[in-house]
Amino acid sequence: MVHIKTDTQIDAMREAGRVVAQILTRAREAAAVGVTPRQLDEAAREVLSKAGAASPFLNYKPHFASTPFPAVICVSVNDAVVHGIPSAEPLRDGDLVSVDAGALLDGWAGDSAISFTVGGARPEDTRLIATADEALAAGIGAAVVGNRIGDIAHAIGTVCRDAGYGILEGYGGHGIGRSMHEDPSVPNEGRPGRGMALRPGMVLAIEPMLIAGGGDEFRHDEDGWTLRTTDGSRASHAEHTVAITKDGPRVLTAL
Repeated sequence: MVHIKTDTQIDAMREAGRVVAQILTRAREAAAVGVTPRQLDEAAREVLSKAGAASPFLNYKPHFASTPFPAVICVSVNDAVVHGIPSAEPLRDGDLVSVDAGALLDGWAGDSAISFTVGGARPEDTRLIATADEALAAGIGAAVVGNRIGDIAHAIGTVCRDAGYGILEGYGGHGIGRSMHEDPSVPNEGRPGRGMALRPGMVLAIEPMLIAGGGDEFRHDEDGWTLRTTDGSRASHAEHTVAITKDGPRVLTAL
């Protein structure tokens, strides 16, 4: 079931989104050569605590997971696409890092992700990250009343495929509201004009996940959470929580 939000509820979701944006800003500022993903998670916990917010990630256990998620952010490095458990292994110069964060504030959720390079950036990584951001912007641009879910999917997929990148198979965005994952699902590739019609009050987490090698396949780490590219190529993830309004898309997780 798709839950339509009122303007007041969307404003409340914006406050949760601000906390998410603060977490991602803090993580990006803290990330450096020698810093561990676990330290980034500790920094995120401090932001949540100061804001009086909770984490929708911590102890989350969907059907596919054998154990609850043990952190408040996902930190996926290099060939890890998404769902990386923050480790104690220090980041190295040139690592491509994707951080996915969420917050629950006053009963409403926000969800967003960014990717960046630690230290010196390889040109191919810079292009990959920029394309993920471009795909996200295209998806947001298609999130307007009168369009359909397929229009968002097509906008994202076109940017990714035209750049020669793969799209993580079987994964995409989702509705969001009182809980982190709600209906509808938002694929990262699809046909325009198909799927559910977009209505004012719908709130979606739009999140392209790109694979540099051009394939869509992935494998699971032994931790049961981390998804890695099968070809060892690097990956990038970008995400915003977006409200559909009569005046156009409203990004709720912008800083």
